[in-house]
Amino acid sequence: MTTALLVLVGVLLLVLVVAFLLRRRFLLSGLGAVTMWLRPGGTSRWSVGVAWYGGDALLWYRAISLSVRPQHRLCRAELEVQGRRAATRDDVALPEDVVVLSCRTAAGPRDLAMDPSTVTGFLSWVESAPRGRSGS
Repeated sequence: MTTALLVLVGVLLLVLVVAFLLRRRFLLSGLGAVTMWLRPGGTSRWSVGVAWYGGDALLWYRAISLSVRPQHRLCRAELEVQGRRAATRDDVALPEDVVVLSCRTAAGPRDLAMDPSTVTGFLSWVESAPRGRSGS
């Protein structure tokens, strides 16, 4: 009985690891998928994840999760980049070479951090959003 229970726990653990790896591979395989750190306004805690931007929204998925739903959805027409800076000592969880963008969104302020090679494409996507659009 004990051996069967240990085997079952081992199989369940293996299934969880495989599901996690498949989810990560799926998220990173899409066009416009990048590694991005997100920090909601009013907090000092950064979270790493995978962001997809394209169409009308940025969808951000937490890296350490099994959820297939995005944890944050930022509408492009309501996203405004207010500033840009390098990571500082206060940004302990971030790699040294990332660029931090301070943004205003409909859900409140957000800081986004990404590799310098990602910034230009992301800013072009944000700036090409139709302005003055109401609804949705």
